Amino acid sequence: MSHFALQNGVLHAERVSLSAIAAQFGTPTYVYSKAQLLENFDGYAAPCQGRDALVCYAMKANSNLAILDLLARRGAGFDIVSGGELLRVIAAGGDPGKVIFSGVGKTMAEIALALEKGILCFNVESIPELHRINEVAGRMGKRAPVSLRVNPNVDPKTHPYIATGLKASKFGVAFDDALATYRTAAALPHLDVVGIDCHIGSQLLDDAPLLEALDKLIELIDTLDAEGIHLHHLDVGGGLGIDYGTGDQPPVPASDYVERVFARIDAWRAEKHGGQAIKVIFEPGRSIVGNAGVLLMSVEFLKPGESKNFCVIDAAMNDMARPALYQAWMDVKPVKPRAGDTVVYDLVGPVCESGDWLARDRALAVEPGDVLAMMAAGAYGFTMASNYNTRGRAAEVLVDGEQVHLVRRREDPAELFALESLVK
Repeated sequence: MSHFALQNGVLHAERVSLSAIAAQFGTPTYVYSKAQLLENFDGYAAPCQGRDALVCYAMKANSNLAILDLLARRGAGFDIVSGGELLRVIAAGGDPGKVIFSGVGKTMAEIALALEKGILCFNVESIPELHRINEVAGRMGKRAPVSLRVNPNVDPKTHPYIATGLKASKFGVAFDDALATYRTAAALPHLDVVGIDCHIGSQLLDDAPLLEALDKLIELIDTLDAEGIHLHHLDVGGGLGIDYGTGDQPPVPASDYVERVFARIDAWRAEKHGGQAIKVIFEPGRSIVGNAGVLLMSVEFLKPGESKNFCVIDAAMNDMARPALYQAWMDVKPVKPRAGDTVVYDLVGPVCESGDWLARDRALAVEPGDVLAMMAAGAYGFTMASNYNTRGRAAEVLVDGEQVHLVRRREDPAELFALESLVK
């Protein structure tokens, strides 16, 4: 997180003090660095220059319009999983023609919306979904571009909740069933079979499983080609992890991984295809936005206990669900580090659940009123937030050098029940 660093004893985002941001916008607040975001995206995009390739940001990681706009202007496509996300892309100025629509449960209305807007491709995950897309496309007088998400049964060696490429996963078409499923797709009158897709999981700290999955996709493309089913693109998915402060080192930089993908594909083209081109699509999410954001939170109370000391903060599991959901370890730093002895605390929020904790067993020198920063909080933070306990979701701020932009204001409690009605 090179764009979040101590300057004159205070943690900064680029050239702006996080203390000043907390004072101006309150806490909890998400703060994003424009420079870090674009630097991360360029790690994928730069090796793609001069090649038939597209980087589709997996926007479920963070779908703030300001972030989507920055990436769209940088040339990004988008990987979406709902009709609402498609409308966000369009609202942010993104090109629907660079949108890949993933997910196992696309509704007929979402399919119709995507066809109307002219998306690049549907990543299809089952035979019933193929028939549904074919039906909607036929009714609209269109042909739907489809790609199959193939489940290669590769172990990504990550948390089971975010492992998506194993046989037990709800995602994708089993590798052994893929050929038959492609035959079904090719026979449907309102579909254009254009690609193949794979996404084996998230927060991968080694790209070996990704490259193993790529080899299996290449094997299947050759089989399909022999059957007269010629694909136009190869979507290798996303999944690269980030450093959450535990010392785990993901494949850094992302450009190294991208170059290894191209090296494997180029060797295959030369060996089997005589140089025949195929478009390559990447779907990174966390590795673009994860370390581009922090969550600011204030200390409310220090509560000593018989077996645990608690640091009660104003952020909670509704603001950042990853610790409660995945038992995720998130690094926490004081915005203004104090001298003196530390005490080991569990950082807990005000939500009425025992699972409402954001960090455990952290040695901190803190006092009530201090501001803390949860590091690498840019991915799966705000997008997974809820209004549990009628808590308004946090503000979001984007820092650009010395400029600070409020890109989403804090929710007012009255807004949370504005859609509800009393029964007279």
